[in-house]
Amino acid sequence: MLQPNIPETSEPRVVIVGGGFGGIMLAKSLRKAAFQVVLLDRNNYHLFQPLLYQVATAGLEPDSIAFPLRGIFKKQKNFHFRMAEVKGVNTAENILDTNIGPIKFDHLVLATGSNTNFFGNKQIEQHAIGMKSLIEAVQIRNYVLKQFEESLLMGNDDDIRTKLNFVMVGGGPTGVELAGAFAELREYILPKDYPELPLHLMEVYLIEAGPRLLAAMSEKSSQRTEAGLRKLGVKVLTNTAVKDYDGTTLVLGNGEVLRSQSLLWSAGVKGVPVDGLPADNIIPNGRIIVNEFNQVKGFNNIYAIGDAAQLANDERFPKGYPMVAQVASQQGSNVGKNLKRSLKGEAMQPFKYKDLGSMATIGRHRAVAEFLGLKLAGYFAWIVWMVVHLLNLMGFRNKMVVFINWAYRYLTYDRGTRIIIKRGAANIVKLRQSIDTSTE
Repeated sequence: MLQPNIPETSEPRVVIVGGGFGGIMLAKSLRKAAFQVVLLDRNNYHLFQPLLYQVATAGLEPDSIAFPLRGIFKKQKNFHFRMAEVKGVNTAENILDTNIGPIKFDHLVLATGSNTNFFGNKQIEQHAIGMKSLIEAVQIRNYVLKQFEESLLMGNDDDIRTKLNFVMVGGGPTGVELAGAFAELREYILPKDYPELPLHLMEVYLIEAGPRLLAAMSEKSSQRTEAGLRKLGVKVLTNTAVKDYDGTTLVLGNGEVLRSQSLLWSAGVKGVPVDGLPADNIIPNGRIIVNEFNQVKGFNNIYAIGDAAQLANDERFPKGYPMVAQVASQQGSNVGKNLKRSLKGEAMQPFKYKDLGSMATIGRHRAVAEFLGLKLAGYFAWIVWMVVHLLNLMGFRNKMVVFINWAYRYLTYDRGTRIIIKRGAANIVKLRQSIDTSTE
């Protein structure tokens, strides 16, 4: 039987579930504190999710946006990492049940992140695909490139259109950036790599159920984004819901039908709670109810942060804080400070979210950014977007690799990772099956 083999200690043990932005910030904040810090994650790396779409569209290699968790904390003496999956928590005995055995904790912090939310539509969930993991991004890249290759073998334009129509659902940053990336694939890559395929046979759609794109940003930024996407040839459909999808036929709420074998879903995410918590602590979208100190309701030693947490005491965000990295990082830092305060017998400080701004890019020289009261668009916003993302990448090597890749793409209009690592799936259903198998 597997054992966690975590060293015994007289210091309080803080167990952190999840190596995302929140979990890492929390562990770092406890670097010199009198705690034993144990970080658990099903992967041994931190994933920079904001650039995941560039892996999916052959812009970056997977290892350029992932960094080993042990490498981040190699100089932190009170830190221990175990690659594990959490099965549940025994709140009465302060024991976390994992696939490597039980782990005792004094403080537990759930930074479990989020999964794709298909809002209960099983038909769409079966045939569409989300993009929340590195494996999914690589599989999407394989699948998209295989669609291009197989299109060359077809003689019927309607069949080619079905294969080359790419539909993104969800007008948030992920959907917007995916749509822009696919539009650039059509503009810069398709004519060079597949000159036999007429450009008009590939269409890129972006579908949003709400009235505008980037709803978390200003109306002006939304309008600029939509105008930029349309200029790239993206067909933007707002106030349009997706009713059904069977793998080739997409039925919209207004009755319109689209033919496509590729539906990429970014219309929403849901929290990933842990079994063992009281059911009334978890809201329908999977987030865990916490108080102003990010403590799970009813507990003083169990916390939830980031996408997993639901804190709705800020009038700016009546539905809870957005599921973005800056929220998770700030909450992780706040929990770390409060844990250190607890050692000194000091009162905890409530979490106060500082909105550092929002941004999204749709391609070369096209982006929107809002911060410090400024609303930027176009070339300067695009530069700001790149700088911010480079600075937030883990590791000097990753920063340099991404920068060089971006510089190369800027100068050559090329994407150097257009390779199919292994034979791609024949359809989205098989693609999802291969992802499910590879992540078990």
